[in-house]
Amino acid sequence: MTARLNLLTDIAGLSVGHATDLQLGSGVTVVVFDEPAMASGIVLGGAPGGRDTALLDPAMTVERVDALVLSGGSAFGLDAAGGVQAGLREIGRGLHVGSTRVPIVPQAILMDLLNGGDKNWGLHSPYRDMGYAAFRAARRENFSLGTVGAGTGATTATFKGGLGSASALSSAGHTVAALVAVNALGSATIGDSRCFWAAPFEVGAEFGGLGLPPEFTAADVALRLKGVNLKATTIGIVVTDAILTKAQAHRLSIMAHDGLARAILPAHLPADGDTVFAAATGARPLGEPVEFMELCHLATLTFARAVARGIFEATSLPVEGAQAAWRDRQA
Repeated sequence: MTARLNLLTDIAGLSVGHATDLQLGSGVTVVVFDEPAMASGIVLGGAPGGRDTALLDPAMTVERVDALVLSGGSAFGLDAAGGVQAGLREIGRGLHVGSTRVPIVPQAILMDLLNGGDKNWGLHSPYRDMGYAAFRAARRENFSLGTVGAGTGATTATFKGGLGSASALSSAGHTVAALVAVNALGSATIGDSRCFWAAPFEVGAEFGGLGLPPEFTAADVALRLKGVNLKATTIGIVVTDAILTKAQAHRLSIMAHDGLARAILPAHLPADGDTVFAAATGARPLGEPVEFMELCHLATLTFARAVARGIFEATSLPVEGAQAAWRDRQA
């Protein structure tokens, strides 16, 4: 069962903000936690880009983060976390280090430099300012999906990529939600059809309600790539309102990667940088061990659904030669 909005903001205690530049063909998305959240994550793609991702390892000392950032721009996009840090510092947030505070803001980036947008930005990239703008724009409740924020310049092997989100309620009343920028080297759709690999997990008609094809052929599972020389990367976040340890958050990120692999074929390629963060706001305690098992299961399902929603909601960039969106094809 989906939660109220079927978005990451179904988790109380966080907000989501975007900065979008359609002419640049790129953007930034930030998740800001009201209070520092327990967090971890894992990289399974072969060509990742990130900032402060090493501290998310369960063996590392820092356990909690103030915000998480997803960005386009490849390595240039890593400036975005600096903008988010600036915003957090303005409001007095950050880890106490002696007499100062240091906002903890891990980030993952995707490669969208070759999508036709105007990347002639001059001496300094725009991503620090975009990170700050996304932080200032962060809101609770509804937020846009598709060609916005970190999903602005995203592409896949078959259709325009984008930003997706989905949520679910566990039988014990915990909420699990995912936010994904889908920029895969592979495909979220099956063969030449508009059907999604994530179809078995769809709730209602949240990404078109087409279901699976009546039959599968060898062509449906053949290797489809958007270009072997293009770096790609699907990046995302899974969050729960449960109280988790850092090790449990790490396991949640692994389970969300299972959802990525169920929604994109192939996933985790040498030229992908697939990265998933996991966070827990700690609003609701866990009971029996099976409750955490269910959260892991829901992390897989919500992440897969969020991938499909990112493609379903996307629109083409307003630039010459832009990749067609799923919505552009009617049959």
